[in-house]
Amino acid sequence: MNNLTSSNAAIFDVVISGMGPTGATLAHLLGKRGLSVLVLEREPIFYGNARAVYTDDECLRVLQAAGVANEIAEDMQVDTPAQWTLPDGRLIGRYWQLKRTFGWPVIHFFYQPWLETRLNNLLERYPNVKVLRGRELINFSQADNVVTLTHQTTQNYRFDDSNDARKTSDLPPDPVTLQARYLIAADGGRSTIREQLGILMDGQNFPEPWLVVDLELKPGEEALRHMPYFNFICDPRCPTVSCPQPGNFHRFEFMLMPGQSKEYMEDPATVRSLISRYVDPDKFDVKRKLVYTFNALVAKEWRVERVLLAGDAAHMTPQFMGQGMSSGVRDAYNLAWKLDAVLKGKADEKLLDTYGSERYHHAKAMIDISVKMKDFVSMAHPVKARLRDVLIKTLNVTPVVGKWLREGGFKPTPTYRAGSYLGLARRKRKGVEGTMLPQPLVRTFKGKRVLLDDLLGDGFALIGLSCNPQEHLGAEAKDFLQHLGTQYMSLYSFAGRPQGKSVQRHTPAGLIEVEEADGVLVDWFRKASPGSAPVAIIRPDKFVFALVDALQLEAAVAQLKEQLGWQPAMAVANAETRMRKSA
Repeated sequence: MNNLTSSNAAIFDVVISGMGPTGATLAHLLGKRGLSVLVLEREPIFYGNARAVYTDDECLRVLQAAGVANEIAEDMQVDTPAQWTLPDGRLIGRYWQLKRTFGWPVIHFFYQPWLETRLNNLLERYPNVKVLRGRELINFSQADNVVTLTHQTTQNYRFDDSNDARKTSDLPPDPVTLQARYLIAADGGRSTIREQLGILMDGQNFPEPWLVVDLELKPGEEALRHMPYFNFICDPRCPTVSCPQPGNFHRFEFMLMPGQSKEYMEDPATVRSLISRYVDPDKFDVKRKLVYTFNALVAKEWRVERVLLAGDAAHMTPQFMGQGMSSGVRDAYNLAWKLDAVLKGKADEKLLDTYGSERYHHAKAMIDISVKMKDFVSMAHPVKARLRDVLIKTLNVTPVVGKWLREGGFKPTPTYRAGSYLGLARRKRKGVEGTMLPQPLVRTFKGKRVLLDDLLGDGFALIGLSCNPQEHLGAEAKDFLQHLGTQYMSLYSFAGRPQGKSVQRHTPAGLIEVEEADGVLVDWFRKASPGSAPVAIIRPDKFVFALVDALQLEAAVAQLKEQLGWQPAMAVANAETRMRKSA
């Protein structure tokens, strides 16, 4: 890669400002696609605070697409029940979900320093991705289809992982100017890029501060057997969250009550008194104690020409559903394939407008349910809290509502709002277009069980139920789909492959054939099927563009071409641009 300390540095495909989970995931997804990426992280070293603690099956599917899920999951706790309890530990209600609709456990608890360190280290596999720590973006402008930006040595940075204190650098600024085709603001809730763009946010700030206390068991100690699960401790005197984490780590969060100040709550004596309600403080080291407030905000704009917001720069989510980091990871998945398609001449630049229109409503839904959960667990009025406890106990023993609560039916599904997504319109209210495709384990011809996405790859895919999608396409449609790098698959029910003397003895060229033992995806096809030979057009982010009968497949592919804004000349023009850039 070209010398980055020179003002004549390369024109990067993408510059990402921010190396948190959103920026790191996006760097992996773009690096895997072969794009040239520069990541600027203002903190000189990773300061190791455990901020996020939870993620879900959707996000592990994204990390699977990024090629890092197995390594990341090694350090996670999975299938941990989440509970609502009284202060003495008596159970009010419980949430767990053991289904693996998207190929991974629904509940993952992690230790963020481990996760971020893994994500950072694994980027070394991509020579086309460069990470510069201790560099902050200070200015940018847009003209002539590029973003010109300047970064310098960070002049004020965090230097202690136990608090938010900062230090002034004694190094010279050493400004560097370079260019990129796109700039991604993954620089957090206080995004300087968002501020420079003048983008406002909708939503509200909440006045109720909370104290977060991160603990680490001392060597040789075992003191958490009585708290094996995630607990919302519904105590009207002091609403509390108890969160297990991998290794020897544990987190408590305590809501500040009227009259309690930040200074009082962060005092070591106060911290000791609070955690001693639940654990022996002498068996732990306090890694961090910090009072914080939370916001429920969404940016009004997610794209200004060639600059796009992602993660906390685009939305700030209360922590009560554990969806802040997860929403940023979803942003990265949605954005990565679209940037790749535009940069490689597979789609018109207007495709990037669908990033904000798709992600806005889902991110907002996660914020709204997080606010409701906050209101539910932080009731401080004794009478209201008692009524809440009785209500949740009653609902949990009812057959239908109880099952809905225990399996997390209140969590927004990965479904884009009608009229906001890239794909065919839903034929009915619960149509599958604009929803995420299930990911089962499928069985190959040689009898290997493989996660579906590992066979579909990173591009578009056509999946036919008991049929070969290629047989229903003309030459023009096939040429277009080949340009997109489309994968073709035939899915059969278990033991339902074609067999007998009349069957062709070799697999058709370019076709993957699999069968499914569990029947999740086969049932999905049959339930949503518009005909006897259904074919699904799957986007690179595994959302459904269309599900049609094979007879309507040509028309659906024509709609895909139109919505992508693809023209044959685009491929030639973008190839020439990329050759000039890399020369």
